[in-house]
Amino acid sequence: MPPLRVLLFLLVLLAAFAGLLYLLLPFGPYAPNPLDLVFWAALIVIARRAHVALPFSASMSHAFVVALAAVTLFPPWLAAGLVFVFSFNRDFGRPGYTWYKDLFNRTQSGLATSLAGLAWGWAQAHLGAHPYLQEAAGILVASLVYFFVNVGSVTYVIHLASGASLRKVWFENYSWLWVSYLLQAPIGLLLAKAYQTPLIWGWGGFTVLFMMLLLYFSRFYWDEKVKIEAAFDDTIEVLVAALDAKDPFTRLHSERVAAIAGSIAKRMGFDEQDVKRITYAARIHDIGKVAIPDSILLKPGKLTPEEFELIRSHPKKGLEVLHPMRSRLPQEVQNVIVHHHERWDGSGYPSRLREEQIPLWARIVALADAYEAMTAGRAYSPAKTPQEALNEIIMQAGRQFDPQLVRHFEALWLESPIWKDRGEFLRRYTLPAHLSAWPSPSHSGPASATSPTSSSDRPGPS
Repeated sequence: MPPLRVLLFLLVLLAAFAGLLYLLLPFGPYAPNPLDLVFWAALIVIARRAHVALPFSASMSHAFVVALAAVTLFPPWLAAGLVFVFSFNRDFGRPGYTWYKDLFNRTQSGLATSLAGLAWGWAQAHLGAHPYLQEAAGILVASLVYFFVNVGSVTYVIHLASGASLRKVWFENYSWLWVSYLLQAPIGLLLAKAYQTPLIWGWGGFTVLFMMLLLYFSRFYWDEKVKIEAAFDDTIEVLVAALDAKDPFTRLHSERVAAIAGSIAKRMGFDEQDVKRITYAARIHDIGKVAIPDSILLKPGKLTPEEFELIRSHPKKGLEVLHPMRSRLPQEVQNVIVHHHERWDGSGYPSRLREEQIPLWARIVALADAYEAMTAGRAYSPAKTPQEALNEIIMQAGRQFDPQLVRHFEALWLESPIWKDRGEFLRRYTLPAHLSAWPSPSHSGPASATSPTSSSDRPGPS
């Protein structure tokens, strides 16, 4: 079952949709062409099964364009009914795609379609411009109504399910989508006009299918782009694992640092998505060390000044290594990579930032990194006990570490989490899921209807 607040919101949406359909139902007979219904229902099914991933486990599809075409061809109640009934997600029926997600996706899409249909009808009745301008204005108004209802309901339910702020959900998923909605709105009108004006073999459906093929070609390009980005994420994951495996002292170093940083972030009240991201940042914080020669990185003896300077260059080298994906990395993650060796008193590197100048996420990872290193030991420095490492961190509060973070860390340490003892962590650790905590939308990607997912499991996209 979903959280109670999500269930209540779903019931409100469902009641609003049912009430609107009742008000829109015709009082007289209405007999649509069966071929029209079958064709557009099939298009809705196909459009809903092709999706594009977004952050917060949401997705979008081409169903928006098909829905807009339907509202220009059918009465609002019928267009909305088609969207509600035939919006089959490709994961429909699978265990991970729960009934309430499916019902929410259908309800918010149907509600958005019915209101878009009303907006279209209002524009045709009240905008007394040239017929072409009237239709153009009508489709733009309908698309905006669809956008705000669809995206507004999805944004709010993600907020309820994940705890992420409405602003965060909006800007990381949808702030760029409104332009795409407006740009694609004329396509919905063109699909409807193509269907009403047969150009091939006396039936407009052939023209519509050809236009849909063009849309799906753009989706194919998007999918290939996403696959390339996923392959790069896999490469980074392999590099991180290889880096830690080079030295027995650093085995699972990044994973333990990530566990500590994630615990601190949770205690500080970070929302679920930020906890995932700071965990991700902690796992790749030392990625720049892949650019440091093993002869220096694994040297058992004392480093020369030149070698030490090369070691100190790894934060900046980290961004060089990740250059192909920097546009996908939030600034907070980049800050962790570059600034996790800054110190509270300003004596760290590479920028000698001090106190609040050091980004918060970098301060958290710096503390986690220090504890892990102290309790793991190195060839040139024996490992400290957990108690000795805690005492060292408390002593360095206000010098190396943010005093407030030290208090959070001490409170967590007293709860005896799994990461407290390195040996216990290594015994019980299981490799987490894929490194990438979020996919990033592209401004050139195809946009349409969106749908949320629960934070408790990974549903199918819709």
